Amino acid sequence: MDDTDLFAATPRLTAARPLLGLTILVVEDSRYASEAVRLLCLKSGARIRRADSLRTARRHLSVYRPNALLIDMGLPDGSGAGLIAEAAAAQPRIPVILGMSGDVAREGEALGAGADAFLAKPIASLARFQTAVLEHLPERARISCPEMPAAELRPDPALYRDDLAHAAGMIGGELGDASLDYLVQFLSGLARSAGDAPLSEATDALAEAHRKGRAPRTHLAQVAGLVQERLARAC
Repeated sequence: MDDTDLFAATPRLTAARPLLGLTILVVEDSRYASEAVRLLCLKSGARIRRADSLRTARRHLSVYRPNALLIDMGLPDGSGAGLIAEAAAAQPRIPVILGMSGDVAREGEALGAGADAFLAKPIASLARFQTAVLEHLPERARISCPEMPAAELRPDPALYRDDLAHAAGMIGGELGDASLDYLVQFLSGLARSAGDAPLSEATDALAEAHRKGRAPRTHLAQVAGLVQERLARAC
């Protein structure tokens, strides 16, 4: 069965559920951000599968081919750009490939690797999510949605705390350059997704100090304090 047959078999698409019958693989290490996308998929009628690393994503893709692939640009085992390039070069190609990141500066990297579009996190807008997928589906699979819903969906705050606990574990371990880079991108995307401005600003300051080759100890301590404060508040 080719893509045309597959999409032709998609049942009863409606403006309320324009992605009904589609499978979306989300490659995202943050549980909070993954839940945000899961809620968007659920509201849109799509099935979601999740991978939290490049390795796990490649294992998924060796077994099945989703209709859409959403890839975070910063993953624990490397950049999402490599996976985007692999998916874009595959034959047959996955119909929709989207890059995503809390760092809008990575849009060019995603598009250069072959992504159809880029989604800046937080991805809370149902209309923005649906439009990004629908615009790149084959013509016969699209449904016209003249009045896209304006709702924004927010994940369970408990998942934010889970991600913060993961970050705290990284901060408490040995941080080399590579692990510090990963910590910064993880916390930056997480803070933006959750609308946590103080943590976002502190993480940006840590990233800037690290980028300029300055000792990040003071900035790292500030980030660690904010993370622990939020974890303690949840107890």
